[in-house]
Amino acid sequence: MRLKIIILSSLILLSLCVLYRKYYFSTKKLQRIHECWYLKTQPKLQPSDWFYPMSHMNMTMTTWSAPIVWHNTYNESVLENYYAEHKITVGLIVFAVGRYLDYYLEDFLTSADEYFMVGQRVIIYVMLDDFSKMPLKYLDRFRTFKVFEIKRELRWQDISMMRMKIISEHIVDHIQYEVDFLFCMDVDQFFQDSYGLETLGESVAQLHAYWYRKNPSSFPYERNQSSEAYIPMGKGDFYYHAAVFGGTPIQVLDITRQCFEGIMKDKKKNIEAIWHDESHLNKYFFLHKPTKLLSPEYCWDSQFSKNSDIKVVKIGWHMKRYNFTREKP
Repeated sequence: MRLKIIILSSLILLSLCVLYRKYYFSTKKLQRIHECWYLKTQPKLQPSDWFYPMSHMNMTMTTWSAPIVWHNTYNESVLENYYAEHKITVGLIVFAVGRYLDYYLEDFLTSADEYFMVGQRVIIYVMLDDFSKMPLKYLDRFRTFKVFEIKRELRWQDISMMRMKIISEHIVDHIQYEVDFLFCMDVDQFFQDSYGLETLGESVAQLHAYWYRKNPSSFPYERNQSSEAYIPMGKGDFYYHAAVFGGTPIQVLDITRQCFEGIMKDKKKNIEAIWHDESHLNKYFFLHKPTKLLSPEYCWDSQFSKNSDIKVVKIGWHMKRYNFTREKP
Protein backbone atom coordinates (compact mmCIF):
# COMPACT_ATOMS: atom_id res chain seq x y z
CA MET A 1 0.00 0.00 0.00
CA ARG A 2 2.79 2.40 0.95
CA LEU A 3 4.57 1.63 -2.32
CA LYS A 4 1.40 2.44 -4.27
CA ILE A 5 1.11 5.81 -2.52
CA ILE A 6 4.76 6.61 -3.31
CA ILE A 7 4.29 5.63 -6.97
CA LEU A 8 1.05 7.66 -7.23
CA SER A 9 2.70 10.71 -5.62
CA SER A 10 5.63 10.42 -8.01
CA LEU A 11 3.29 10.26 -11.01
CA ILE A 12 1.44 13.36 -9.82
CA LEU A 13 4.69 15.29 -9.35
CA LEU A 14 5.89 14.14 -12.77
CA SER A 15 2.62 15.29 -14.35
CA LEU A 16 2.91 18.69 -12.70
CA CYS A 17 6.50 19.03 -13.95
CA VAL A 18 5.37 18.20 -17.49
CA LEU A 19 2.55 20.74 -17.27
CA TYR A 20 4.92 23.38 -15.94
CA ARG A 21 7.40 22.79 -18.77
CA LYS A 22 4.65 22.82 -21.38
CA TYR A 23 2.57 25.78 -20.16
CA TYR A 24 5.08 27.70 -17.99
CA PHE A 25 2.68 27.90 -15.04
CA SER A 26 3.82 30.05 -12.16
CA THR A 27 2.55 29.83 -8.61
CA LYS A 28 0.92 33.24 -9.05
CA LYS A 29 -0.90 32.05 -12.16
CA LEU A 30 -2.05 28.88 -10.41
CA GLN A 31 -3.31 30.99 -7.49
CA ARG A 32 -5.26 33.29 -9.82
CA ILE A 33 -6.74 30.30 -11.65
CA HIS A 34 -7.88 28.86 -8.31
CA GLU A 35 -9.37 32.20 -7.23
CA CYS A 36 -11.22 32.60 -10.55
CA TRP A 37 -12.53 29.02 -10.31
CA TYR A 38 -13.68 29.62 -6.73
CA LEU A 39 -15.41 32.86 -7.71
CA LYS A 40 -17.25 31.16 -10.57
CA THR A 41 -18.47 28.29 -8.41
CA GLN A 42 -20.07 30.61 -5.84
CA PRO A 43 -23.66 31.88 -6.16
CA LYS A 44 -23.77 34.92 -8.42
CA LEU A 45 -25.00 38.26 -7.18
CA GLN A 46 -28.28 39.02 -8.96
CA PRO A 47 -29.29 42.58 -9.91
CA SER A 48 -32.40 42.26 -7.73
CA ASP A 49 -30.10 41.69 -4.72
CA TRP A 50 -28.46 45.12 -4.92
CA PHE A 51 -30.06 47.24 -7.68
CA TYR A 52 -33.19 49.28 -7.02
CA PRO A 53 -34.40 51.21 -10.10
CA MET A 54 -35.99 54.54 -9.26
CA SER A 55 -39.63 54.64 -10.35
CA HIS A 56 -39.43 58.30 -11.35
CA MET A 57 -36.44 57.76 -13.66
CA ASN A 58 -36.94 56.43 -17.19
CA MET A 59 -33.32 55.34 -17.72
CA THR A 60 -32.57 52.69 -15.11
CA MET A 61 -32.91 49.49 -17.14
CA THR A 62 -32.16 48.66 -20.78
CA THR A 63 -34.47 46.72 -23.08
CA TRP A 64 -32.13 43.74 -22.61
CA SER A 65 -32.47 44.00 -18.79
CA ALA A 66 -29.03 45.46 -18.05
CA PRO A 67 -29.02 47.88 -15.08
CA ILE A 68 -28.15 51.53 -15.69
CA VAL A 69 -26.45 52.62 -12.47
CA TRP A 70 -27.28 56.04 -11.01
CA HIS A 71 -26.76 57.50 -7.57
CA ASN A 72 -29.19 55.95 -5.03
CA THR A 73 -30.09 52.97 -7.25
CA TYR A 74 -27.84 50.48 -5.47
CA ASN A 75 -27.41 49.01 -1.99
CA GLU A 76 -23.79 49.54 -1.08
CA SER A 77 -23.95 47.34 2.03
CA VAL A 78 -25.14 44.30 0.05
CA LEU A 79 -22.28 44.75 -2.43
CA GLU A 80 -19.69 45.19 0.31
CA ASN A 81 -20.85 42.08 2.16
CA TYR A 82 -20.84 40.00 -1.01
CA TYR A 83 -17.35 41.02 -2.10
CA ALA A 84 -16.01 40.68 1.43
CA GLU A 85 -16.63 36.95 0.98
CA HIS A 86 -15.40 36.92 -2.62
CA LYS A 87 -11.99 38.52 -2.45
CA ILE A 88 -11.31 40.39 -5.68
CA THR A 89 -8.66 42.55 -7.28
CA VAL A 90 -9.68 45.37 -9.61
CA GLY A 91 -7.40 46.66 -12.36
CA LEU A 92 -7.36 50.19 -13.79
CA ILE A 93 -5.52 50.97 -17.03
CA VAL A 94 -4.66 54.56 -17.92
CA PHE A 95 -2.63 55.91 -20.85
CA ALA A 96 -0.63 59.13 -20.49
CA VAL A 97 1.46 60.29 -23.41
CA GLY A 98 2.83 63.63 -24.54
CA ARG A 99 1.04 66.62 -23.06
CA TYR A 100 -1.52 64.36 -21.37
CA LEU A 101 1.29 63.00 -19.20
CA ASP A 102 2.42 66.52 -18.29
CA TYR A 103 -1.02 67.93 -17.55
CA TYR A 104 -3.27 65.18 -16.22
CA LEU A 105 -1.61 62.03 -14.88
CA GLU A 106 -0.80 63.23 -11.36
CA ASP A 107 -4.36 64.46 -10.74
CA PHE A 108 -5.79 61.23 -12.12
CA LEU A 109 -3.63 59.02 -9.89
CA THR A 110 -4.17 61.13 -6.76
CA SER A 111 -7.94 61.13 -7.17
CA ALA A 112 -8.03 57.42 -8.08
CA ASP A 113 -6.18 56.58 -4.88
CA GLU A 114 -8.80 58.51 -2.90
CA TYR A 115 -12.00 57.38 -4.61
CA PHE A 116 -11.52 54.32 -6.86
CA MET A 117 -12.60 51.00 -5.28
CA VAL A 118 -11.84 52.09 -1.72
CA GLY A 119 -11.14 49.09 0.52
CA GLN A 120 -10.48 46.72 -2.39
CA ARG A 121 -7.22 45.41 -3.78
CA VAL A 122 -6.34 47.58 -6.79
CA ILE A 123 -3.63 47.45 -9.45
CA ILE A 124 -3.21 50.63 -11.50
CA TYR A 125 -1.51 49.99 -14.84
CA VAL A 126 0.09 53.19 -16.10
CA MET A 127 1.07 53.27 -19.78
CA LEU A 128 3.32 56.24 -20.54
CA ASP A 129 5.94 57.31 -23.04
CA ASP A 130 8.48 58.79 -20.61
CA PHE A 131 9.39 56.98 -17.37
CA SER A 132 11.14 60.06 -16.02
CA LYS A 133 7.80 61.91 -15.79
CA MET A 134 6.03 59.30 -13.69
CA PRO A 135 4.77 61.12 -10.56
CA LEU A 136 6.13 59.85 -7.27
CA LYS A 137 3.01 58.69 -5.45
CA TYR A 138 2.50 56.80 -2.19
CA LEU A 139 -0.61 54.70 -2.52
CA ASP A 140 -3.05 53.64 0.14
CA ARG A 141 -3.09 50.09 1.49
CA PHE A 142 -3.86 47.24 -0.97
CA ARG A 143 -2.94 49.43 -3.97
CA THR A 144 -0.15 48.84 -6.47
CA PHE A 145 1.31 50.64 -9.47
CA LYS A 146 2.63 48.84 -12.52
CA VAL A 147 4.26 51.21 -14.99
CA PHE A 148 4.97 50.38 -18.64
CA GLU A 149 6.70 52.46 -21.27
CA ILE A 150 5.00 52.61 -24.66
CA LYS A 151 5.86 54.15 -28.00
CA ARG A 152 4.61 57.67 -28.55
CA GLU A 153 2.38 58.24 -31.59
CA LEU A 154 2.15 61.57 -33.38
CA ARG A 155 -1.64 61.70 -33.89
CA TRP A 156 -4.42 61.09 -31.36
CA GLN A 157 -6.06 58.78 -33.93
CA ASP A 158 -3.00 56.53 -33.85
CA ILE A 159 -2.83 56.71 -30.05
CA SER A 160 -6.45 55.53 -29.78
CA MET A 161 -5.77 52.74 -32.28
CA MET A 162 -2.68 51.48 -30.49
CA ARG A 163 -4.40 51.75 -27.11
CA MET A 164 -6.71 48.87 -28.03
CA LYS A 165 -3.77 46.76 -29.20
CA ILE A 166 -1.64 47.46 -26.12
CA ILE A 167 -4.49 46.69 -23.70
CA SER A 168 -5.17 43.33 -25.36
CA GLU A 169 -1.49 42.39 -25.32
CA HIS A 170 -1.13 43.17 -21.62
CA ILE A 171 -4.29 41.25 -20.75
CA VAL A 172 -2.95 38.16 -22.50
CA ASP A 173 0.54 38.55 -21.05
CA HIS A 174 -0.26 39.10 -17.38
CA ILE A 175 -3.39 41.09 -16.47
CA GLN A 176 -5.78 38.14 -16.82
CA TYR A 177 -3.87 36.40 -14.01
CA GLU A 178 -3.75 39.47 -11.75
CA VAL A 179 -7.24 40.95 -11.57
CA ASP A 180 -10.90 39.87 -11.55
CA PHE A 181 -12.29 43.07 -13.07
CA LEU A 182 -10.62 45.67 -15.29
CA PHE A 183 -11.41 49.28 -16.21
CA CYS A 184 -9.81 51.30 -19.01
CA MET A 185 -10.00 55.08 -18.57
CA ASP A 186 -8.82 58.28 -20.21
CA VAL A 187 -6.30 60.26 -18.19
CA ASP A 188 -7.81 63.73 -18.75
CA GLN A 189 -10.43 63.26 -16.04
CA PHE A 190 -10.44 63.01 -12.26
CA PHE A 191 -12.41 61.15 -9.60
CA GLN A 192 -14.66 63.33 -7.44
CA ASP A 193 -16.66 60.80 -5.44
CA SER A 194 -16.73 57.11 -4.58
CA TYR A 195 -16.34 54.90 -7.64
CA GLY A 196 -17.15 51.55 -6.12
CA LEU A 197 -18.41 48.00 -6.36
CA GLU A 198 -21.68 49.03 -8.03
CA THR A 199 -19.72 49.58 -11.25
CA LEU A 200 -18.40 46.02 -11.53
CA GLY A 201 -19.81 43.76 -14.21
CA GLU A 202 -18.96 41.33 -16.96
CA SER A 203 -19.16 44.04 -19.64
CA VAL A 204 -19.44 47.69 -18.54
CA ALA A 205 -20.23 50.64 -20.81
CA GLN A 206 -20.34 54.37 -20.03
CA LEU A 207 -23.21 56.59 -21.26
CA HIS A 208 -21.82 59.71 -22.93
CA ALA A 209 -22.70 62.94 -21.12
CA TYR A 210 -23.45 64.77 -24.39
CA TRP A 211 -25.74 62.18 -25.92
CA TYR A 212 -27.55 60.21 -23.22
CA ARG A 213 -30.81 62.13 -23.66
CA LYS A 214 -30.68 62.24 -27.46
CA ASN A 215 -32.46 60.16 -30.06
CA PRO A 216 -30.30 57.46 -31.71
CA SER A 217 -30.76 59.13 -35.09
CA SER A 218 -28.66 62.06 -33.82
CA PHE A 219 -25.83 59.94 -32.36
CA PRO A 220 -22.40 60.56 -33.96
CA TYR A 221 -22.06 56.94 -35.06
CA GLU A 222 -19.90 56.11 -38.05
CA ARG A 223 -22.17 56.40 -41.10
CA ASN A 224 -19.71 55.34 -43.79
CA GLN A 225 -21.03 51.97 -44.93
CA SER A 226 -17.52 50.85 -45.91
CA SER A 227 -16.26 51.21 -42.34
CA GLU A 228 -16.23 48.32 -39.87
CA ALA A 229 -17.69 50.76 -37.33
CA TYR A 230 -20.77 51.51 -39.48
CA ILE A 231 -24.13 51.63 -37.72
CA PRO A 232 -27.19 52.31 -39.93
CA MET A 233 -29.30 55.40 -39.40
CA GLY A 234 -32.12 54.74 -36.97
CA LYS A 235 -30.33 51.84 -35.32
CA GLY A 236 -28.50 51.76 -31.99
CA ASP A 237 -29.37 51.89 -28.32
CA PHE A 238 -27.10 54.46 -26.65
CA TYR A 239 -23.96 56.41 -27.45
CA TYR A 240 -21.10 55.12 -25.30
CA HIS A 241 -18.06 57.10 -24.18
CA ALA A 242 -14.67 55.47 -24.78
CA ALA A 243 -13.25 57.38 -21.78
CA VAL A 244 -14.53 54.56 -19.55
CA PHE A 245 -15.19 50.91 -20.31
CA GLY A 246 -14.52 47.70 -18.48
CA GLY A 247 -15.56 44.25 -17.36
CA THR A 248 -13.85 40.96 -16.69
CA PRO A 249 -10.35 40.72 -18.22
CA ILE A 250 -11.53 38.17 -20.80
CA GLN A 251 -14.45 40.40 -21.81
CA VAL A 252 -12.23 43.48 -22.07
CA LEU A 253 -9.83 41.40 -24.17
CA ASP A 254 -12.66 40.62 -26.58
CA ILE A 255 -13.69 44.29 -26.72
CA THR A 256 -10.19 45.59 -27.43
CA ARG A 257 -9.32 42.83 -29.91
CA GLN A 258 -12.45 43.32 -31.97
CA CYS A 259 -12.10 47.11 -31.93
CA PHE A 260 -8.47 46.87 -33.01
CA GLU A 261 -9.32 44.38 -35.77
CA GLY A 262 -12.02 46.75 -37.04
CA ILE A 263 -9.61 49.69 -37.00
CA MET A 264 -6.98 47.72 -38.93
CA LYS A 265 -9.52 46.57 -41.55
CA ASP A 266 -10.55 50.21 -42.00
CA LYS A 267 -6.90 51.23 -42.25
CA LYS A 268 -6.35 48.80 -45.13
CA LYS A 269 -9.26 50.50 -46.92
CA ASN A 270 -7.81 53.95 -46.09
CA ILE A 271 -10.77 54.69 -43.78
CA GLU A 272 -10.77 56.34 -40.38
CA ALA A 273 -14.02 56.23 -38.42
CA ILE A 274 -15.30 59.62 -37.27
CA TRP A 275 -14.35 59.12 -33.61
CA HIS A 276 -11.92 56.30 -34.28
CA ASP A 277 -11.76 53.82 -31.36
CA GLU A 278 -14.93 55.30 -29.82
CA SER A 279 -16.82 54.57 -33.05
CA HIS A 280 -15.55 50.99 -33.04
CA LEU A 281 -16.41 50.64 -29.34
CA ASN A 282 -19.97 51.74 -30.10
CA LYS A 283 -20.18 49.21 -32.90
CA TYR A 284 -18.98 46.49 -30.53
CA PHE A 285 -21.62 47.34 -27.91
CA PHE A 286 -24.24 47.60 -30.68
CA LEU A 287 -23.52 43.95 -31.56
CA HIS A 288 -22.64 42.72 -28.06
CA LYS A 289 -24.88 44.39 -25.49
CA PRO A 290 -23.11 45.44 -22.28
CA THR A 291 -24.29 43.78 -19.07
CA LYS A 292 -24.08 47.02 -17.07
CA LEU A 293 -24.29 50.70 -18.04
CA LEU A 294 -23.01 53.61 -16.00
CA SER A 295 -24.98 56.85 -15.96
CA PRO A 296 -23.34 60.14 -17.00
CA GLU A 297 -22.72 60.77 -13.28
CA TYR A 298 -19.78 58.40 -13.69
CA CYS A 299 -18.16 60.53 -16.42
CA TRP A 300 -19.48 64.09 -16.49
CA ASP A 301 -18.18 67.17 -18.31
CA SER A 302 -17.13 69.54 -15.53
CA GLN A 303 -17.94 72.51 -17.78
CA PHE A 304 -21.63 71.53 -17.69
CA SER A 305 -23.91 72.52 -14.85
CA LYS A 306 -25.53 69.54 -13.14
CA ASN A 307 -29.09 69.01 -14.40
CA SER A 308 -31.92 67.27 -12.53
CA ASP A 309 -30.55 63.84 -13.55
CA ILE A 310 -27.08 64.36 -12.13
CA LYS A 311 -27.06 64.06 -8.35
CA VAL A 312 -23.43 63.14 -7.63
CA VAL A 313 -20.53 63.41 -10.11
CA LYS A 314 -18.21 60.42 -9.75
CA ILE A 315 -15.71 61.41 -12.46
CA GLY A 316 -15.32 64.86 -13.98
CA TRP A 317 -13.59 65.80 -17.20
CA HIS A 318 -10.73 68.22 -16.98
CA MET A 319 -11.05 71.45 -18.87
CA LYS A 320 -8.65 71.22 -21.80
CA ARG A 321 -5.47 73.20 -21.17
CA TYR A 322 -4.55 73.44 -24.83
CA ASN A 323 -6.24 73.40 -28.23
CA PHE A 324 -7.44 69.95 -29.13
CA THR A 325 -9.02 68.57 -32.30
CA ARG A 326 -11.98 66.88 -30.60
CA GLU A 327 -14.54 69.66 -30.12
CA LYS A 328 -17.85 69.43 -28.31
CA PRO A 329 -20.78 68.71 -30.67
